[in-house]
Parts: sequence; structure tokens; C-alpha cells
Amino acid sequence: MISILKYGEVSNNEIFARAVPTVNVEDTVAEIIKSVRERGDAALFEYCEKFDKAKLSSLLVSEEEIEEAYVTVEPRFIDILTRAAANIRKFHEKQVRNSFIINDCDGIVIGQKIIPVDRAGLYVPGGTAAYPSTVLMDSIPAKIAGCREVVMVTPPNKEGKVNPVILAAAKIAGIDKIFKVGGAQAIAALAYGTESVPKVDKIVGPGNAFVAEAKKQVFGVVSIDMIAGPSEILVVADGKSNPRHIAADLLSQAEHDRMASAVLVTDSASLAEKVSEELEKQIPELERADIARESIDKNGKIIVADTLDAAIEIANEIAPEHLELCVDNPFDYLDKIRHAGSIFMGRNCPEALGDYFAGPNHTLPTSGTAKFSSPLSVDDFVKKTQYTYYTKEALARVAEDVAFFANKEGLGAHAKSAIVRMEDDE
Repeated sequence: MISILKYGEVSNNEIFARAVPTVNVEDTVAEIIKSVRERGDAALFEYCEKFDKAKLSSLLVSEEEIEEAYVTVEPRFIDILTRAAANIRKFHEKQVRNSFIINDCDGIVIGQKIIPVDRAGLYVPGGTAAYPSTVLMDSIPAKIAGCREVVMVTPPNKEGKVNPVILAAAKIAGIDKIFKVGGAQAIAALAYGTESVPKVDKIVGPGNAFVAEAKKQVFGVVSIDMIAGPSEILVVADGKSNPRHIAADLLSQAEHDRMASAVLVTDSASLAEKVSEELEKQIPELERADIARESIDKNGKIIVADTLDAAIEIANEIAPEHLELCVDNPFDYLDKIRHAGSIFMGRNCPEALGDYFAGPNHTLPTSGTAKFSSPLSVDDFVKKTQYTYYTKEALARVAEDVAFFANKEGLGAHAKSAIVRMEDDE
């Protein structure tokens, strides 16, 4: 059963405690990365047979396989994927940055160019669940950014096939190449390249502990989006909220995995009790009841605060991945929320809207990192290059100042490089 805690009556350590993964996979992942770097495709084929039980003749998903998969997906789901993709594009197109130029001083031009990374790599999990939503969320911003190529890796099943809905989503998103490889070995292949899998500049996408550790180890060779922790939801709700709705929203994240955390912060002790009771009713009805049960019992909590403002401050300290604001006038409180991956406003905005359909990205900072990081966006797939141009006359106006500054730092060659051009005219 979920814990109910009264803020101010229990320690802050208990209020703000988070689940900490205890699995150490660092050495195993390092060995896998080393093998892929040294042996390329041969290592990938072996790991695929070992971990996925699939004996492949090719890592690349063919156009024929994509088309065959697409036609097997029910038309209604194709329509939903297409409309979801349109919503995602509409939102992320607003994120596009423009280059700029400043030339308001005589003889001086300075500016900044926005340049997409050449090649983006997308990891899509396999295993017990398929996530076509991840395909759309992580590839569409890369396409909008202008990446020349978007490459997807995802593990196959025992028959060497990729889930059809994953391939359908990839076709709708316009992904350029898809490879049948998962786990840490897929991350290594994207980071270093193999005979089949091209080396990328940026790796994005969620995965298990092995994938997360692999992304951590290859960071610096390539860029990554984030090291994702367990899924999180925090609901701020007042006493007028429907406990059935709140419980359902908490369970929408608790069913992800046993380490997921679901938290309610409320100013109503009565709502706290009702939500606790409702959770006990709803958990047995879930297909993933055993996962949700462990998540709620170990990592779930209900925090009762004196006021709604206090509840929001607690939420800011936790800085959750998903924050639902279940009140009548949510926009009155929006400016008070400083730290959250994505905010869901009002009583009719379940977090699931953001996972699948609304348009804002669902790849979000976890584990409190929303205090300093952001959702996946078009910005993740671009870099900035700055440039400077001075005429001879413009340099002459500031050369002595540049040299003086350089000498203050004890860097005489820097100073000389500015002054020497003036000396040539003497």
C-alpha cells in the first residue's frame, strides 16, 4: 500500500527520497563496447544471437520488410500515428532557431550559425513492450532540425523481425536507416560505427540499465540526450479532484517498471485517503499489476501539505519528469512551477496525452535533473558556430586594447598577434 506522509511531521529525507538503481553493469557494458569497437559487425551478430536469440543474415532492415510491416498494422493505428506525428511536428517546428548577424559597427561583422548535426542515432527499446511513440518523439525533431540522416537501432525478436508498429512509425517519421540491434552493443555501434552501422554524432532514446550505461560510457565520443532514470509522475491536486482519476494517472507511470515512482502532493488529507483506497481497487485490474504493485509499494507516496502553494514548492524540490497540476485554474499556478520536465494542466489532461498525442516531447529529464535540463527538442540536434570579421581599420581601433588585455593574462604571443598587423604599416 502507498505511504501517506504529512509534510512537516516526517523528515525531508523521507519526503524527497528517490529510488536508486542498485544494478552495476559498468564492467559488462565496457566489455561489450570494446568488442564492438574491435570486431564490428561480427560482434553485433554474436550479441544478437546471444541476447535476442536471433540468427541474422543482415543487420539492415530492408525496404521490403518496412513495407510488409506497414500493411499489417491496422488502418486505425496508422491514422492515429499519422495524426500524432502531425501534432509533434507542429509543436517542434516552433523550436527552430535562426542564425543571426550583427553588423552595426563600421568594419565589423559578427554572427552565429545554427547547423544541424550530420547524423542522429535513435535507440528504440524492444523487449516486453514496443514504443512507436518513442520513434516519433525522437526522430521528428531531428528531421525538423535538418539532420542529413537519421538512423534507428532496435532489437529484433527471435525470428529476426522488428515489431511492425515500430517500423510503421519509422516510415511515417521518415527515418532513413533501421538496424536490427539492441542493448549496449547498439549504442557502441552508433558511437564508433561498424561495417554496416554508420557512426553518428548524437544518440538519443531510452533503454534499460545496459543502454543507459553504454550511453554514459560513449559520451564524449558522441553527444547524447540524457541518462534516463526510472519513469516518474508527480500529481499536485486539491481536495476537489476526483480520486479515481488521480489514482489512474499515478498508475500510468507505475506500470512502466518496478523502479518507477508515482507521487501525489495534496492539501487535502481526505483526498489522500481516497486516492490510497482507489489505488488498491485499480491495481488488481491492470495487465501489469505485479509491476505497478511493486512500484507503488516501494516508490509511491502521498504527501499532504498545508496549502497548495506548499504542495507546489514540494514539487519544485522533487523536480519530476511529469507533473500534473489538477486544479480548476492551472494557469494561475504555472509561473510558480520552476522545475518539471513536462507540465499537464488542469483536470482533463492526463500524462498519457503527452506520451502519445498532444505534441510536446515525451523524452524528459528524470531523477531531479529537470532542475537543470530540458525535454528533447530540435535544439538537441543542432550546434552553434560563431564567426567574426574585422576590417584592417576596425582592428586598428582596438588592437592596443586587445594587446593590453592579453598581457594582463601573461600571454604575450596573443598580444603580438594583434599588434604585429599595425607594425606592418609603419
